[in-house]
Amino acid sequence: MILIEIYSRKGCCLCKEVKGVISRVSKDMQFCCKEIDITANEELFRRYKEDVPTVFINGKKIFKFKIDETEFRRILKKEIIRNTLLKRCSKKIKTV
Repeated sequence: MILIEIYSRKGCCLCKEVKGVISRVSKDMQFCCKEIDITANEELFRRYKEDVPTVFINGKKIFKFKIDETEFRRILKKEIIRNTLLKRCSKKIKTV
C-alpha cells in the first residue's frame, strides 16, 4: 500500500489546501494517508517549521507548500505501478 505523509501544523492554510487535493485524489486512487503535526516533535519542528506542508510518498519528499493535483496523480500512479511490479517480482523469487 502506498503511504502518503503530510507534515503540517495547526493554523496552516496551505496545509488545508494540500489535504483537500489529497482527499479528492483518494476518491479515485487507493493509498494510506497520515498527517503528522510537526509541533508534536521537536526534531520535526526544527526541520520543517518553515516548510509546511511537505508531502512524502513512501518516504520520498514530493511536494512542499503547494501540490499540483495532476502531478500528484501522475506520481502516485507511477508509485502504484512500481509497487505492483515489486510485489510480483518478490512472489516469483519466493516460488523459485
